[in-house]
Amino acid sequence: MAQIAGAQLPVVRSSSLMRRVVTMEDVPREGVLHVPPGSIFTPSARDLAAERGIQIVELASEEIARLVQPDKKIAIGSDHGGFQMKEHLKPVLDDLGWTLIDVGVFEEKAADYPDIAHAVAKLVAQGKAALGILVDGAGIGSSMAANKVPGIRAALCYDRASARNSREHNHANVLTLGGRMLTESQAEDVLRTWLATPFGGGRHQGRIDKITEIERAYSTWNAQNSKA
Repeated sequence: MAQIAGAQLPVVRSSSLMRRVVTMEDVPREGVLHVPPGSIFTPSARDLAAERGIQIVELASEEIARLVQPDKKIAIGSDHGGFQMKEHLKPVLDDLGWTLIDVGVFEEKAADYPDIAHAVAKLVAQGKAALGILVDGAGIGSSMAANKVPGIRAALCYDRASARNSREHNHANVLTLGGRMLTESQAEDVLRTWLATPFGGGRHQGRIDKITEIERAYSTWNAQNSKA
């Protein structure tokens, strides 16, 4: 079966199956194309791959994710209160070209939001994901927990204006959402706006630097007092 390396492909979903659809835009000019098993190729994509001599290799989605650069990865997680919203937003992220690292939960079963928030924040802080998305019932607890991880600037956003501000002014690297506070369409609007808004830099950078200075000061304070 044909294989294409590291390309971000659109998704076709049925009630029980998720398949990648490979189009001409996904075919690289050279090299290898990695695709998940069962991917569907349009005739034009298959012809173009053959014309360019592209080797098509099937790999599990997790293996493909490991090949993608961190700046193309986004970590996502939720507790039980945000599970349905998380599942709704995942195909949106797929369509926007992000490779997802889903830390759970994987069913609507009671879970502790600090555990999920820590898992997502840690991936972002370690540079294994460029950004993070957290969804719990209200979004507040996940924001609190994520912001305990050094290097994380988690922002609870509830409309386009707050999403835009958190990115442009505060350089937020984790978005938290209230799964029981927003409709699916509202959450999608917030997510799209948040991802599309670049950091403004300039005068805002000095303020971000001050946030980092506070974080470092208390990290040092905690280390000194733990030895006392």
